[in-house]
Amino acid sequence: MALGHLATDGIVDIRGNACKAAWVEATHGESVPVYEIQIRSMGAAAPVSRLCAAASIPLMLPLLLLTLIAATATASAMDADDNALPTIVGLVTAGQFRQASARIDAALQQPGLPAMTREALEFQHARMQRMREDFSLTANEVRTQVRKQIPDLTDAEFERWDVQGLFEHMDIDGERRYFDRAPSNLFHLSAQARARSRAPMPFADSGLSKQFTEQVTDYDREVIRRARTTSHSSVLQQRVRVTESVTVDADAVPMGKTVRAWIPYPRSIPGQQESIRFVASRPGGHRIAPPSALQRTVYLEQTSQAHEPTVFSVTYEVTLFAQYHVIDSSKVVPAMITPALAPYVAERAPHVVFTEPLRVFSRQVVGDTTNPYRIAQKLFAAVDEIPWAGAREYSTIPDLSAYTLQAGHGDCGEQTMLLLTLMRMNGIPARWQSGWTFTPDGDDDIHDWAQIYLAPYGWIPVDVTYGRLKSDDPSLKWFYLGGLDNFRIAFNDGFSEAFVPPKQFFRSDDVDSQRGEVEWDDNLYYDKWSYHFDWRILPSQQHAQNPGG
Repeated sequence: MALGHLATDGIVDIRGNACKAAWVEATHGESVPVYEIQIRSMGAAAPVSRLCAAASIPLMLPLLLLTLIAATATASAMDADDNALPTIVGLVTAGQFRQASARIDAALQQPGLPAMTREALEFQHARMQRMREDFSLTANEVRTQVRKQIPDLTDAEFERWDVQGLFEHMDIDGERRYFDRAPSNLFHLSAQARARSRAPMPFADSGLSKQFTEQVTDYDREVIRRARTTSHSSVLQQRVRVTESVTVDADAVPMGKTVRAWIPYPRSIPGQQESIRFVASRPGGHRIAPPSALQRTVYLEQTSQAHEPTVFSVTYEVTLFAQYHVIDSSKVVPAMITPALAPYVAERAPHVVFTEPLRVFSRQVVGDTTNPYRIAQKLFAAVDEIPWAGAREYSTIPDLSAYTLQAGHGDCGEQTMLLLTLMRMNGIPARWQSGWTFTPDGDDDIHDWAQIYLAPYGWIPVDVTYGRLKSDDPSLKWFYLGGLDNFRIAFNDGFSEAFVPPKQFFRSDDVDSQRGEVEWDDNLYYDKWSYHFDWRILPSQQHAQNPGG
């Protein structure tokens, strides 16, 4: 994403300034405010933007609210049984695992406990274990890893960055533990750390490599040209053959037990991905979820063998299209919210909730703008200012959009969930989309993005993680607000949707579906299996110069 204000150093804290926001030229010569990064500086460095007195509402309120929730949870330990679950969730979020475990065990002993409540309580046990795995490092281990890049890192320097919040951590039962990606995230969040690194840090603020970003920009320029030349929004089709695999560790499941796997499978989306053809699977018996499944998968099962890994795979072909929608902002009007669109402007707890801190942020960003496209542009720019950083497992976070706002950083899914929530809050229908991205250079990764509905144009793609491209051409700069490359496969048109057939135990990722899911007599978490994505562009279907090739 385009950031541009990392000259000072410290923890990022996104703040809006409705009175004195910086302005940049947008499409058609109009201006949109850029909500710059407020830096809690290390020393003499000054913040790059300040709040007006009338708008002086700190956006760390979500963190304060979480603290209050945790305090309330502790104070209400003797509340009625129907309050036990939110109390326990608050205790887990606050790192009070021993107390939470005691509360869970006591609650599970209650007679007549509803099945859904029992499952929710048991999940908090699993959530604590997952959080322990995410927050696995001590301060010394973080320091050691950082020194691989900054050999002369001093303890004082480390402590300064730690106090500023650049190393994500939590206190678990009084012991400080650090997120296992905190050492690498430091270099995404701190320009000073990047400058101190002995090795170049060739990534853009989106988390992508600078080389790849430049190649994507060149390719997107061609997408725009082809769309304008042909008057079609879907162009540059290419066909790919993909094999996705999941490998369960040897002896992770006792011999003779049935292992069940769900491997993501592409959805049929006209103008984006079409002509899906199933090729093969391992084992041969399989069940493809219907096209209507919003998180589509192929279900497989086989019997585990002693001392041998259990391997599942699915091979398919799909035709992918790049997209570019020419939007005339003067023609955009508020959408008529039909029953079909109503779910996409509504809250959907726990991750799409119109909290007061989000409302404050939205008001500061949007101001008195009424045109839906201009509102979308302002929100896109504001979330684009939030730097990319590697994320905790989503299943451990109670509210992704609130978390991203208070943390001041996020990965693609966290950024997307925040943008989706802000769009819906402003009456713009928005929905989740996610899957896998790849390049001919051999890079590939899981990725999340979104779609928004603008009348009279309909649904258009939005990728706030790729964000505003560095270009003086407004069409290219704002390409990912209405455009999409064809180097991604969408498995999901929604989040936290049911599988077909349904899983019997907790999902490893209860928000997204990109890596797969595995279970036997219980869920198998990511430490028990690995996943792989192999792809090949079929030469006869290549119609343009590809990024990286």
